[in-house]
Amino acid sequence: MIAATVRSHVQISAQVERPSPLRSGGPISRIKQGLFNNAHNTVLSIIALIALSYAGWHALRWAILDAVWYTHDADLCKQATGACWAIVGEKYRLILFGTFPYDEQWRPFLAIALIMALSIVSGFRRFWSRNLMIAWAALLPTVLVLMLGGVFGLRPTGTHLWGGLPLTLIMAIVTVAFGLPGAILLALGRRSKLPAIKALCIGITEITRGLPLLVVLFMAAIMLPLFLPTTFRIDKFVSAQIAMIIYFAAYAAEIVRGGLQAVPRGQYEAAEAAGLKYGQRMRRVILPQGLRIVIPALMNDIIRAFKNTTFVSILGLYDILGATSAATQDPQWVQFAPEAYLFVFALYFVFCFSMSKYSESLARYLSQGRNY
Repeated sequence: MIAATVRSHVQISAQVERPSPLRSGGPISRIKQGLFNNAHNTVLSIIALIALSYAGWHALRWAILDAVWYTHDADLCKQATGACWAIVGEKYRLILFGTFPYDEQWRPFLAIALIMALSIVSGFRRFWSRNLMIAWAALLPTVLVLMLGGVFGLRPTGTHLWGGLPLTLIMAIVTVAFGLPGAILLALGRRSKLPAIKALCIGITEITRGLPLLVVLFMAAIMLPLFLPTTFRIDKFVSAQIAMIIYFAAYAAEIVRGGLQAVPRGQYEAAEAAGLKYGQRMRRVILPQGLRIVIPALMNDIIRAFKNTTFVSILGLYDILGATSAATQDPQWVQFAPEAYLFVFALYFVFCFSMSKYSESLARYLSQGRNY
């Protein structure tokens, strides 16, 4: 026993006296260790840097140094060796607002401004309050009044004239605003002990998830009117919006259900022991925890729903991508379509990246104080 104790003491002393690992000397040191730590990596790194520098220099010249930024003459762009960003300035009204009446385009511009302003305000936690929720609840009716008109002296404008960025934002917001509650109901219904409700929710979820979005859109636009009276004609925008909501709800329902299953069983038992009814347990205890767990996955589905609005162009609705495609059909500017699409891709990246960073910040904020 004494020998074992001495041997254990010697091992502990050896572990204590073991030198600490070398610390990294900063980014420059890490670059040297990762890229130039031997001859083979050094050669490959130099070749890669030369290739990247060559490609980067030519991309810089094409995109900025030799680019044409403003002109109404397409021939001037044809003579240039760089990009023709002038197509954005020449066609920006069609790209951003679609076929909305030219002299009324201040209305979709104001709608975009309201959506963007409220989204930015929502990104600051000090503004989170009941008033912010009321503002979001009032936003959709306000935007619809601006877009539809017919009141307050505004010219009536049908949804067939909507297009561009307002259509994309409206469809994305309505999809999430109505699809998320639907997803929660489907997730709760799938966990229900009532066979009829459980079977109905499983059927809706699995059938919708088993179909491509294009099929769902066609079903909403073609099959839905067959179940309605012949005198009742459903708008293409409304049918596409219904399809988007159902599709989003079906996918998000599985995410929400996963969050509910991840909540520890003790939370359910504690809520029951406190005497809370089913609705109170879900609303006050289980759902807040379950949704907090799945924020990253849920935001991923929201971003996908935002990008899925491009599919509505097959129904004759021109979202920002469809409006850009129409704008580039001008024979004078058709060869500069890549620049127009790059502008649209940059817009999509800004929106999607902002939502991603916001969800990351929200998840980090809500995870403070978690013990599991």
